[in-house]
Amino acid sequence: MNTRYTAFGAALLATTALTASAVSAETLRWARAAEALTLDPHSQNEGPTTTLMHQIYEPLIIRNMEGEMEPALATSWEPSADDGNVWVFTLREGVTFHGGEEFDSADVVFSLNRAMSETSNFKELLSSVSEVRAAGPYTVEIVTDGPNPLLPNNLTNIMMMDEGWAMANGAEAVQDYAAGEDTFSARNTNGTGPYVLTSREADVRTVLTANSDYWGVGEFPLAVTEIVFTPIQNPATRVAALLTGEVDFIQDVPVQDLARVEEADGMGLATAPQNRNIFFGLNVGAEDLGNDNVEGANPFADVRVREAMNIAINRDAIQQVVMRGQSDPTGAMLPPPVAGWTEELEEYPAYDIEAANALMEEAGYGDGFEVQLDCPNDRYINDEAICQAAVGMFAQIGITVNLSALPRAQHFPLIANGETDFYLLGWGVPTYDSEYVFNFLYHTRTEGRGSWNGTGFSDPEMDEMIVALSSETDLDVRDAAVAELWAMAEEARIYLPIHHQVLNWGISDDWSTVVDADDQVKFKYFEAD
Repeated sequence: MNTRYTAFGAALLATTALTASAVSAETLRWARAAEALTLDPHSQNEGPTTTLMHQIYEPLIIRNMEGEMEPALATSWEPSADDGNVWVFTLREGVTFHGGEEFDSADVVFSLNRAMSETSNFKELLSSVSEVRAAGPYTVEIVTDGPNPLLPNNLTNIMMMDEGWAMANGAEAVQDYAAGEDTFSARNTNGTGPYVLTSREADVRTVLTANSDYWGVGEFPLAVTEIVFTPIQNPATRVAALLTGEVDFIQDVPVQDLARVEEADGMGLATAPQNRNIFFGLNVGAEDLGNDNVEGANPFADVRVREAMNIAINRDAIQQVVMRGQSDPTGAMLPPPVAGWTEELEEYPAYDIEAANALMEEAGYGDGFEVQLDCPNDRYINDEAICQAAVGMFAQIGITVNLSALPRAQHFPLIANGETDFYLLGWGVPTYDSEYVFNFLYHTRTEGRGSWNGTGFSDPEMDEMIVALSSETDLDVRDAAVAELWAMAEEARIYLPIHHQVLNWGISDDWSTVVDADDQVKFKYFEAD
């Protein structure tokens, strides 16, 4: 089966079914290009890591495979009747961690405070929180700086840990991944989730087995009783493993092999738009770049250079040649279903080398310059190939780009540590709200916000407006503020959007599932046919 959605905005929240006839309802062998970076559930806010964490740990609220929010470790949540700055969560009773410890409000208080700490990659999601307190063994109150109607949306990927286990094993602090820190929580787990970590050899093989004491037995299919995960970076090897039956499911079918998988006996294929866009980031804040040949100046600090680069990108050619039709070119820094998206933002500029060269001349860089581009080679669909194509495009306006492609385990710390001047990144929006993008990518990098803003960009007026979004309860006022922020972001042009990514999942005829627009596989929803 191959379903290609063309109405991107409507389809991103929809899902595509993959169905099959079952041989066994036990082991599912899973492969994808990227491995989880860590087992610390609060360290790295990035897709493959969060996907593995969702099998082992659980949040208070979860999005199912259709993108709908539903209760997980919290059974209900509502604003306090006495204080509009307080959200009250009622917790699920009778839940135990894999180690046998009982789950209660102390674990929630510990976990959320841990997720707000400096080395957590999730702290922006809780930037409006001033206090987390237990109001009983199964009641938690989250206090915010002003009413925050969207707080529940921010909790769907923040996992709950057992406080006692963390304290006993020196895991109170979140692993500092960017600094190369290795911790107990980066190698060991103790969650409440449907699967228990049985064995793990990082970058080779991870085995999870069904949690027999899981609270969700009887509420979810739980047809998968064992998960064997194998990261396979090489696209040809990955698709061969699927076609020969060595694995049952891959999340990232290579675009060049879609037809082979679609036509293969015993295979299902589904294609759907993803809640993610791919873009280049530019260091606009430095006085002098560290990886260029211009002495004493920063060419990226000139908006004319940034605009020249923007119109030098041939997005249609990337879609047709590099992505083989499996992308949606865009000028926006957010996918269509995210609140704040507009058709005007979505429009991308025409490819215009003549105008781009004129802008370079006007900016004083008519002779061009040389700069390094840092690119991952194992995170996004054809990521390195996108960068290779861009190298040739920028050469047409005199910019000599030296490409450095690294595994994402080495690439992401470059952004986190401010060690890159020009980089490729992808961004999904699990909250489906623009505030998420602004908090992580546009706010000045501070202790609580801007952790993925590797551009050095800082605008105090934007910062103030971004902070105010979380407590604005008048929808019309908030929508106007979001629109103004996007106008300011467009004018700043610190990022160069390329396209929205498209998902391609392949699965054997032993299983059925739906394609999650966030690319977040949750195996407890899989069914055997």
